[in-house]
Amino acid sequence: MHTHSPENDDCFAIRQAARHISQLYERHLSEAGVTPTQFSLLVALRRGVNLTMLELAQVMVMDRTTLVRALRPLLRNGLVADKPDGQGARRLQLALTQNGHARLDQAMTYWLAAQNEFERNFGPPQAATLRHELFRLTRDVSKA
Repeated sequence: MHTHSPENDDCFAIRQAARHISQLYERHLSEAGVTPTQFSLLVALRRGVNLTMLELAQVMVMDRTTLVRALRPLLRNGLVADKPDGQGARRLQLALTQNGHARLDQAMTYWLAAQNEFERNFGPPQAATLRHELFRLTRDVSKA
């Protein structure tokens, strides 16, 4: 039986690390006027052109409410466009606009600076192992 303390609390450790790393990326990406979540949304939309809200939510592993909240400023600032997909009034396809592509290109420079800072401090092999394990955790634990 485990007794509770931060040293043996998996959730606490993962959330603390996520907050720390998010702050690093926020510091860099703020120079491009996007948050780490918005950056990830722009990348996902560049990769999967014309995704529906449901498809984007699945790619991002986000609930619809959180996704809508994160998308709102991107839509308002003209970085993402939404249009009916032709299969139903409530189904929208999301796509990067020309301004969205330009902002993503700009933000990529700051993302690379954050990525390099993290890897320089943590170590490139350790960062690669951590990434691999986090993706495995997301894939395997979400099935449980």
